[in-house]
Amino acid sequence: MGIFDFLSGEFIDVIHWTDNTRDTMVWRFEREGHEIKYGAKLTVREGQAAVFVHEGQLADVFTPGLYMLETNNMPIMTTLQHWDHGFRSPFKSEIYYVNTTRFNNLKWGTKNPVICRDPEFGPVRLRAFGTYSIRVADPAKFLVEIVGTDGEFTMDEISFQIRNIIVQEFSRTIARAGIPVMDMAANTRELSTLVGREISAQLAEYGLAMPELYIENISLPPAVEEVMDKRSSMGVIGNLNEYMQFQAAEALGRDGAGAGAIQAGVGAGLGMQIGHTMAQQAGPWGARPAGAAVPPSPPPVEHVWHIAENGETRGPFSKASLGRMASDGALTRETMVWTPGQDGWMTAGEVTELAQLFTVLPPPPPPPA
Repeated sequence: MGIFDFLSGEFIDVIHWTDNTRDTMVWRFEREGHEIKYGAKLTVREGQAAVFVHEGQLADVFTPGLYMLETNNMPIMTTLQHWDHGFRSPFKSEIYYVNTTRFNNLKWGTKNPVICRDPEFGPVRLRAFGTYSIRVADPAKFLVEIVGTDGEFTMDEISFQIRNIIVQEFSRTIARAGIPVMDMAANTRELSTLVGREISAQLAEYGLAMPELYIENISLPPAVEEVMDKRSSMGVIGNLNEYMQFQAAEALGRDGAGAGAIQAGVGAGLGMQIGHTMAQQAGPWGARPAGAAVPPSPPPVEHVWHIAENGETRGPFSKASLGRMASDGALTRETMVWTPGQDGWMTAGEVTELAQLFTVLPPPPPPPA
């Protein structure tokens, strides 16, 4: 180091930090030999805090403002000896700037699926992801517990640990909540609040705080989602035979030039199918034996119902359970109900399948003539 650089370092008495990296959490002010002169001006801007470390021990924390580093405004430093203006000052200290603003749009997600017990589908595996924000709430504790002597500490160095904490608390919360899979999308805000509340105590031990936590999506495994899509499609289609007839009619009308040929081909195919069906019904001797049983039709799909009361959902309930609730007065025509495949919540009296539950008992007799 040349004599000019040495003298320049000795006469510089303004200590400040500006950052445009967007990910630096802590930055150490570098001085030659870590010498801080008596009377140096320390500038701490909004969104910053300055931690003063002397001989390896935390001495003071400065909030935003302009400070003159003198013993009269630094009580901890009054025991220092040999404070002078010489070029070989024995005053060896370090100043760490801590960024106290929010670090936003940080990602988190479950690396492995979380196993939960759903009241309708049984054991299911869930994945979730979202975003969060973090900020330094206690600069001194953050420097002691996390940073140490790192001269430039970035958000990437601690984000992995924070993501692990979020995933752990999310897994515990989602397993204890008992919310049905079909209702989780309507409760992501409540889940975020619960997870954030559980995480805050652990982050406080590091001097950190989490102002925001968002759950953007909770998903099932692809195989389960495919089955649910098929189930939803069946609910939308309704009568399968009518849907097939509609598809055949659409195919006939799609090509006007070849409609006759397509119709002839479809007619021949239908004739062969009808002949094959009659041959199966007739049996090997050409006629169905007298009294032979007709193959039974598939059983109807049993619906399960959810009930909404006072902003909360309960269920699922079978129709028999709802019948008992109707007889006990726990279910009325105005009770809001929902079943998979239904477009939104409806009152029980509006659903044809459930309206029958309220007509079991005879209505009141008419007034006398």
